[in-house]
Amino acid sequence: MSITIHPPLETELRAQAKAEGITVEAYLERLVNADREAAGEIEKLSIEGLNSGDPIEMDGDPWQQKHARLDNRINDDRAQ
Repeated sequence: MSITIHPPLETELRAQAKAEGITVEAYLERLVNADREAAGEIEKLSIEGLNSGDPIEMDGDPWQQKHARLDNRINDDRAQ
């Protein structure tokens, strides 16, 4: 199969493949496989979420609590 790739992207692909010591074809195959795996993981997590229990209505307060917990975790990580 032959595909046309814009020169700047081709240069980037060749550089990445060279950095990893593989062919451009192998590098592209790796990207496609990683994309498939990511899609499968998203599907798995979505199904897991749907089956995780009763839905929770997310008005402002739960989002603010989640945001505050995330901020705390980020600040804790930066402090270390």
